[in-house]
Amino acid sequence: MPKIVAERTDAIPSLAEVFREYGFEGASLSTITEKTGLGKGSLYHFFPGGKEEMAIAVLGEIDEWFVTQVFEPLRNADDPRSAISDMFRSVSRYFRSGSRVCLVGAFALDNVRNRFSAQVRDYFAEWHSALASALTRAGCLEPDAAALAEETVVAVQGALVVARALDEPEVFERTLQRVQSRLFAATSGEKQR
Repeated sequence: MPKIVAERTDAIPSLAEVFREYGFEGASLSTITEKTGLGKGSLYHFFPGGKEEMAIAVLGEIDEWFVTQVFEPLRNADDPRSAISDMFRSVSRYFRSGSRVCLVGAFALDNVRNRFSAQVRDYFAEWHSALASALTRAGCLEPDAAALAEETVVAVQGALVVARALDEPEVFERTLQRVQSRLFAATSGEKQR
C-alpha cells in the first residue's frame, strides 16, 4: 500500500536517497514509487513536472541545508576559525562520515549535468566562496584563501568518492582531519597584510 505523505517536503528525503542510489537516469518512476513508498498519484500531485521537478526539489533542499549549516556560518561567524571547524563537523555529519554520496557531485558527473548545471555550479561556487571568505577573515591573504578553499572542496569531494569506492569511510574522516589541520596551520599566524 502506498505511503500517505501530507506535504511535498515530506517526500524529498526519500527522493534524495533514491537519486543517491540509482542516479537521475537510473531512477525510473517505478523505482521511485517502490523505494519511497509513494504512489504515482502522490508523486505527480507534489511534483507535476515529474522526475526533473523531483530532482530540482532535492537539490534545493540540499542547497538550503548547506546554506544554513555551512555557507552562512562561514560568511557570518564572529570567529571564522570556529566556523571552519564547525564546517568540517557538519560536512562529516551530512555525508555520514563518508558513507553517503554527494548527490550534487553525482549530478555533476552524470549525463544530466547540463540539465542541472546552475544548481550544481552554484553549490560548489558558494561553498568555495564562503570558505574563502572565512579563511580571509581568519588571516589568509585572499589568493591563498581562494586556493585553500578550492583545495578543500576538491579534497572533500574526492575523499567521498574514494571512501565509497573502497568502502572505507575512514578515508573520508582522515581527509577531513588533514585538511582541517592544514587550514588551521594557514590561519594560525597574525593577520597578514
